[in-house]
Amino acid sequence: MTSSGGSRIKELALEKDDLVDLYRQMVLIREFEKHAEEQYARGRIAGFLHVYIGEEATGVGVVSAMQERDHLITHYRDHGYALARGVTPEAAMAELFGKATGVVHGRGGSMHFSDVTKNFWGGYAIVGGLIPLATGLALASQYQEQDSVVVCVFGDGATNTGAFHEAANLASVWKLPVIFLVENNLYGMGTAVEYVSAVSDMSRKAVAYDIAAARVDGQDVLAVREAAQAALEHCRSGNGPFLLESLTYRFRGHSMADPEVYRSKDEVNRYRKDDPIPLFRNKLLSDGVATQEEFDQIDAEVLKRVEQAVEFAEQSPVPDPSTIADFILTDSGAVH
Repeated sequence: MTSSGGSRIKELALEKDDLVDLYRQMVLIREFEKHAEEQYARGRIAGFLHVYIGEEATGVGVVSAMQERDHLITHYRDHGYALARGVTPEAAMAELFGKATGVVHGRGGSMHFSDVTKNFWGGYAIVGGLIPLATGLALASQYQEQDSVVVCVFGDGATNTGAFHEAANLASVWKLPVIFLVENNLYGMGTAVEYVSAVSDMSRKAVAYDIAAARVDGQDVLAVREAAQAALEHCRSGNGPFLLESLTYRFRGHSMADPEVYRSKDEVNRYRKDDPIPLFRNKLLSDGVATQEEFDQIDAEVLKRVEQAVEFAEQSPVPDPSTIADFILTDSGAVH
């Protein structure tokens, strides 16, 4: 991983509650994903499941720097971003179960979380397909003088798609307030970066379009937060788009169906030393921000909340078949 200089807690002017909340959010995402894996294995979650285990610091760090008026649109590994943006674990788990109480009423499943009340425009299953949409959101924000920034999250593989290059070019030409957040976890599905990209430093791809760019240690939640704040300020000040590359690593396979034959267990174990949760907890402990007892209490509270979310999902009703046409839009409006 490439460090941005480390977590300078004393220089960030963050209160204890803010720092502890960053830890709580990462633990919530980790526990949620572990329980999602379990429920998938038990056959209660169908379809594909892409968990965010190992990458929590990137999602939490970026979202914590955003304002409510900012917009967020992500790839299909979207559970962590939804939770960080304020979607409840109950609504998120119910969506995985395909229940009517889910965040999109059981209609989207794992890859299509969305909550427009939080300016969270959802997970998209087509690699790179969300990038032009994010650029359009940024154009709307600029046109309507909303003073909001769009954060668009995608993986390293998406930087090889035409959608990325076309959108990046127009975003730069029009100086749009959009952050292209590249989560570089070293693999596009099961293909290592070096086999499909002429450059392994994704931030260099911004040069072709005269876009400001930076790299950050994606396992350091405070470093990510600092980098995101700088990128947001750049965009909000009318300077055009920003490409932020977060160097991270997923501890699980691409999806639950991934046999992981493309990487060794030794490699995964080497990267586990960069687990963002114990790294941050140990930093807060060594700096005297919180005690081990406080962290133990947070861990217990989060575990209970996620267990309640699973129970909520189990007890929730499936969507009524009579509502199958609800929320479908046509040229003449919604179909009911």
